[in-house]
Amino acid sequence: MDILSLSHIAKRFGGKQVLTDVSFLVPEHTVFGFVGQNGAGKTTTMKLILGLLASDSGEISVNGRKVRYGSTAANRMVGYLPDVPEFYPYMTPKEYLCFCGGITGMTAKESRERSEELLCLVGLEQENRRIRGFSRGMKQRLGLAQALFGRPKLLICDEPTSALDPVGRKELLDLLVSVKEQATVLFSTHILSDVEHICDEIAFLHGGRIVLQGSLEEVRARRKATATELELEQPKDAQRLLSMFPCLKPIGSNRLLLEMAGALPDILHALADKRMPILRIERQEASLEDLFLEVVGK
Repeated sequence: MDILSLSHIAKRFGGKQVLTDVSFLVPEHTVFGFVGQNGAGKTTTMKLILGLLASDSGEISVNGRKVRYGSTAANRMVGYLPDVPEFYPYMTPKEYLCFCGGITGMTAKESRERSEELLCLVGLEQENRRIRGFSRGMKQRLGLAQALFGRPKLLICDEPTSALDPVGRKELLDLLVSVKEQATVLFSTHILSDVEHICDEIAFLHGGRIVLQGSLEEVRARRKATATELELEQPKDAQRLLSMFPCLKPIGSNRLLLEMAGALPDILHALADKRMPILRIERQEASLEDLFLEVVGK
């Protein structure tokens, strides 16, 4: 089942066409990577899904319910984590979450129990100090707890790791993977290594359009390998092999790159025949960064 559906969405601001015919589906219980460069229109898309902006054309639905600008019942099924979540700094994490529970109509007991559950999930159960003293990573984890408070079917995360240090990024990414059984995650980012670590499905946004989408495996299958790297023991042997096979490219004193897979058997035969000691032969898999740069024409 698809939790989120965007069909032929377009959005213009003045003379600038931000989105043009954007369509994609987000399956239930997946981490969906919505990938694009800064300024590609990712945040605009998030705001359209939340009903905070009106699209010029097209249709958006969450769990089968149509999203309507300004007044959408679909938002009851959506949790939202912005790139920079804001809080009342004089509150403690538990006070803040209980406050959120009160706004949604929960009883004090329900709010307290849900707050304790979520603070344990995000690793803040021992934090009783005021939020003003929190690090950026701690605020992101509290923001995730708040976004999950109403048990949403869809969790939207807009660039949640863009300003975190490596430890904070890993902690948040691990949390997003852990919650996908509770809520489908739409993960907007320009950090492709994060996408490779946690996403099941991907859509690449460029020039206001979806230029590539599919499962991580399907996207990677477009370029299964880019090259083979050979590392020889002696630099002189590398130079000798290079003179024998012009298709090789030097990438170091004793390292060579082969981009023509068909030449590999002949090269291996030459290595054995000339008794050239070799340290390593490694087939390089294409990264998402390679593929993204390829499809956007960079």
